[in-house]
Amino acid sequence: MLFEQFEQKNIKPKKSKFKKMKHLKKLVVVATSFVLIGVACKTGDSVDSTTVGNWVKRSAFDGNGRAGAVCFVIGDTAYVGTGFDGTKRYRDFWKYNVNSGGWDRATAMPDAAGLRNSAVAFTANGKGYVTTGYDGVNKLQDTWEYNPLTGSWKQMANFPDPPNSSLGDGARYGAVGFGIGAKGYVCSGYTGSHTKDLWEFDPANGAMGTWTQKASMNTSDKRRDAVAMVYGEEAYIISGTNNGTTVTEMAKYTPGTDKWTKLRDIANLSSETYDDAYASIVRGSAVGFVIGDYGYLATGQNGSNVNTVWEYNFKTDVWVQKTNFERSARNAAIGFTAGGKGFVGLGTNSTYYFDNLDEFKPNDSYNVND
Repeated sequence: MLFEQFEQKNIKPKKSKFKKMKHLKKLVVVATSFVLIGVACKTGDSVDSTTVGNWVKRSAFDGNGRAGAVCFVIGDTAYVGTGFDGTKRYRDFWKYNVNSGGWDRATAMPDAAGLRNSAVAFTANGKGYVTTGYDGVNKLQDTWEYNPLTGSWKQMANFPDPPNSSLGDGARYGAVGFGIGAKGYVCSGYTGSHTKDLWEFDPANGAMGTWTQKASMNTSDKRRDAVAMVYGEEAYIISGTNNGTTVTEMAKYTPGTDKWTKLRDIANLSSETYDDAYASIVRGSAVGFVIGDYGYLATGQNGSNVNTVWEYNFKTDVWVQKTNFERSARNAAIGFTAGGKGFVGLGTNSTYYFDNLDEFKPNDSYNVND
């Protein structure tokens, strides 16, 4: 069956509104930037020596290579599971301990959970949660809780249908999930149409937890296959696609006030030079992770797979390009932070499904031998 959530060959970036009058010097910089962008987006290109950051190979994933997997982190351990390898879907789980640097098998999701890819996962109050996804025929909305102390799974309340809708209308894939404090959140995704709604999950409310609808994103575009990054007590939603077009709008959510704040669009809209190369940030099916006061966006797809890597300063709302991801360009990978370190692994490039894992060291000089 057509694996439609990874078929994004016709995605087109939105056109940026360039300022008409720029200083001649700035125009030269713009022209140079576009040359660099064109080079950076090709698979297998060498790393730009003017950028900073180093990728280091880590222990390959012990399971089969796959795309559309999920990951949640508890302490210094990342739990990775589900996904699709071009032929079959999975419900197995594996755990990576950042201190030992090795993989161990974790308890697979139960038979009742079925097989899935393009689901979401988050951590809340010391436990991991998996919900939504796609089983090859149906969009899903069942929710499962993983207890790391017992290694067991428990079914929780289904991801909800919107008010005044038909049964199953809330089922989706390609959403984003994130945890803040003792609660989890799921935003956007594809239900048969694109969405920008937000739902909060409280696992402590009742035996199976409860879902509550919160304020929808205040962006004009809906989206699927976006990235969520959590900094402090706020979540930042970045990238994604809407009706075959990449999304440039970015916003952050504050649970304490249930409000969204629009941030700078990822586009060249100013008369300054800082955003001249922003066109290469835009993508869908990317990954994100946070190290200290910075977020990182890597891999993904914008017409073709991309390997450019960008660093986001949460305090200034400005992006800076870093060393390209040095493995094969890919989409539908996983990205996570554990023990204060950032990692990227798995994913797909056409018919190839990866099982490798790399750590990104954002302030180190590039070393081709790592």
